[in-house]
Amino acid sequence: MPKNPNIKSILIIGSGPIVIGQACEFDYAGSQAARSLREEGIEVILINSNPATIMTDPINADHVYLKPLEKKYIIEILEKHKIDAVLPTMGGQTALNLAIDCDKAGIWKKYGVQIIGVDIKAIETTEDREKFRLKMLELGAGVCKGRTAKSFLEGKEIAQEIGFPLVIRPSFTLGGTGGGFVNTSEEFDKALQHGLIASPVHEVLVEQSIMGWKEYELELLRDGKGNLIIVCSIENFDPMGIHTGDSVTVAPAMTLPDTLYQKMRDLAILTMNGIGKFAGGCNIQFSVNPETDEIIVIEINPRVSRSSALASKATGYPIAKIAAKMAIGYNLDELINPITGSTSAFFEPTIDYVIVKVPRWNFDKFPGADRSLGLQMKSVGEAMGIGRNFQEALQKACQSLEIRRNGLGADGKELTDVAAIKQSLAHPSWNRLFHIYDAFKVGLSFKTIQNLTKIDPWFLHQIEELVELEKQIQQYDLEDLPPSLALTAKQKGYADRQIAHLLGVKESRVYKYRQDHHIKRVFKCVDTCAAEFEAKTPYYYSTFSVSQDEPENESIVSDRKKVVVLGSGPNRIGQGIEFDYSCVHGVLAAKEAGYETIMINCNPETVSTDPDISDKLYFEPVFWEHVHAIIQHEKPEGVIVQLGGQTALKIAEKLHQYGIKIIGSSFDTLDLAEDRGRFSALLHDLGIPYPQFDTVRTADAAAEIGKKLGFPLLVRPSYVLGGQSMKIVINEQELEQHVVKILNDIPDNNILLDHYLENAIEAESDAICDGEDAYIIGVMEHIEPAGIHSGDSHATLPPFDLTPDEIRQIEEITVKVAKAMKVKGLINMQFAVKNGVVYVIEANPRASRTVPFICKAYQEPYVNYATKFMLGDKKVKDIEFKPVKKGWAIKIPVFSFNKFPNVNKELGPEMKSTGEGIYFIDSLEDEFFQKIYGERNLYLSR
Repeated sequence: MPKNPNIKSILIIGSGPIVIGQACEFDYAGSQAARSLREEGIEVILINSNPATIMTDPINADHVYLKPLEKKYIIEILEKHKIDAVLPTMGGQTALNLAIDCDKAGIWKKYGVQIIGVDIKAIETTEDREKFRLKMLELGAGVCKGRTAKSFLEGKEIAQEIGFPLVIRPSFTLGGTGGGFVNTSEEFDKALQHGLIASPVHEVLVEQSIMGWKEYELELLRDGKGNLIIVCSIENFDPMGIHTGDSVTVAPAMTLPDTLYQKMRDLAILTMNGIGKFAGGCNIQFSVNPETDEIIVIEINPRVSRSSALASKATGYPIAKIAAKMAIGYNLDELINPITGSTSAFFEPTIDYVIVKVPRWNFDKFPGADRSLGLQMKSVGEAMGIGRNFQEALQKACQSLEIRRNGLGADGKELTDVAAIKQSLAHPSWNRLFHIYDAFKVGLSFKTIQNLTKIDPWFLHQIEELVELEKQIQQYDLEDLPPSLALTAKQKGYADRQIAHLLGVKESRVYKYRQDHHIKRVFKCVDTCAAEFEAKTPYYYSTFSVSQDEPENESIVSDRKKVVVLGSGPNRIGQGIEFDYSCVHGVLAAKEAGYETIMINCNPETVSTDPDISDKLYFEPVFWEHVHAIIQHEKPEGVIVQLGGQTALKIAEKLHQYGIKIIGSSFDTLDLAEDRGRFSALLHDLGIPYPQFDTVRTADAAAEIGKKLGFPLLVRPSYVLGGQSMKIVINEQELEQHVVKILNDIPDNNILLDHYLENAIEAESDAICDGEDAYIIGVMEHIEPAGIHSGDSHATLPPFDLTPDEIRQIEEITVKVAKAMKVKGLINMQFAVKNGVVYVIEANPRASRTVPFICKAYQEPYVNYATKFMLGDKKVKDIEFKPVKKGWAIKIPVFSFNKFPNVNKELGPEMKSTGEGIYFIDSLEDEFFQKIYGERNLYLSR
């Protein structure tokens, strides 16, 4: 059926602020859906309260409402616009729950709005654990033995019937909230109560445990006519028992025999058709008994999900884009596959490479948190590696994680304590993957490792092979290393740094050895069809050629002037989606300025890695060796580093050393901001106040300086983001403890001691500069006192009680510092204001968390301007600034403490929030403002 002509305007509901379990994959899906619908001439209205995302940018929709996701705001929008349909499947569980609430309240019916892309009955069937179980049994699909309990008593009865071990799964929760495994009746009582409270409808499914079985997912698309394709099969490296969002996952499935895959495929089609006849995307999770090959259905998500973002990036097939077109009536056979531009979208992708996704956790931000992995998701982001084999993709994913490892092993950071390794294998946490490697290295038997982990032997053999390969390499010196062995290591994903570690030489020598022996990266295309048809979308990954006959490079270099934008890697606390927002705007601005744009990033959840955004996408680790190879291949005019957070900034020094041009603020400017000695000397020369400070490298020196500066002190390592390892100490004992901890965590780092200004007001400013002039885009005041990280503070734009003189001082200092530092692009400055004096805490000449917030609040594309200043395409005086200033915008930090029930919500100089919301008020008498102002000291800790 062609497009429904009656649908002229559509409301898309977003997913709100980022929390653990619902991250930026929905920003990617929503952005893609909005663009897809606008291509069809449909008016798109969008509601989402997240200011940090590209989804809520005016470039994506005709009308954007930065409002809380509540019924009253939906009504407000429906009163203003004639809306024909609502698409709630792009905003995760949050959007679906809101759509269902509005449906029950009769809102859609009252305003004549049709719900598209989803079947409410299908959602209810899949979310209500009991309905789901009964539906699967009716269809003849296997499910776990179990029943739903609506009370404590009923739960106890079911447990008695089935016997331990058991699983508890609450109905209608996201990211496995409230779920868990129980092995004894004592644990059961507590878990049952917790589950009943966590479920919004206060019911839980109590079922048999299938811990240790294998876990698979299929990603499907179906149109209104019933045409159905399997976009991708995904296999969990970790067996059942760990939430799929916390599992290492692999596509395509590696250990699934074809006969079993066909059975699973038939089951997927049967169950998707069985839950409802809607057009759209669907993710189905299966479990397979490794002993008997029995298949059971775990759950069905009839919407786009984290897995569909991963499947889209893995295959190059844009699921959200196609699902949005199907929601308005198109069938698969009427649509074109956007990657090839010539084949039908009614085509199952075939991939001739392997992808591995490794989650990224932030347990270090939550001291005392339960670090074990189970049914409740705890990771905050993920990185994906693409390679010609599993080992290469695995190494690339590990190189992308930014946890100060050079890949899987071969970096001297192995665990050697056998008892600790065994404990980790049996009780998985974030580092179990690394400990499997360590277990082979210390000589634990294959059987022991398999018994403890229940991971499929094929995967374990792959890691065992890596350990064997390293032993072979270590028998040689670099001079006599056989080139064939070096090539094997590179084909298995080893970084030059890892090989250098094994041989005890510098990385640069391994690089030279490779050049001398012609062992070089080649770039291959992600094309959805295993090179059967030519791809129109330039989407690449690197690998090492298997044979001389194979065409070397599929990435053809154009003769246009080019610019590389470095992305921000996996999401984590302290570096979230706001940097992806900046990267996307940077790419679009460079295109407008006439450059061919090249994006390098490894985060599968984000818009920057959508192949539609840049002229060329390299899905690669933001890791020096990979970045350098792309730069040598493409020969750009330069590289933009200031949009991708600390990830991209860390590469600036290498670019500088290699004589590669950094576009925008120079390496000297970036280094000046990070080097406290140089920066304070600059402030001193400019006559600008700053808190007294000193730099130390030992605990003894810290004690001396502590006496001189006076307590309390703010103690932190230099060159970190998100206030990592920052703490306020109030005496010598605390000072020594914290300095020793930093020296252990980050050896060879300078430690900064600042006199902490108690009871000061904290404020920050953002400006854009062209190297000569600076324009202040916004000044924000924190509602919480100084001492709570800016990312964890509520803040108002403009300030709510700074005096005009204090604001003037902030603005004058910002312009003075930006000019003195020769900033080209963006700068964020942090201040403490006490007794009418404005002290500078720090300056960050890069994109910051507040930039997207100010862009949205004042409705101006500041990142676009800043990028054009970096490129020398425009000057401050060329822009006519017209900010829309009305009332105040409040930045609301959002936390995921509910994932760590035994951790107190304590806030200090180290950032802990996972996302943020925006809320507009017309007056400071507003109830919401009064409430947060009243609670401003509530969570301040050290």
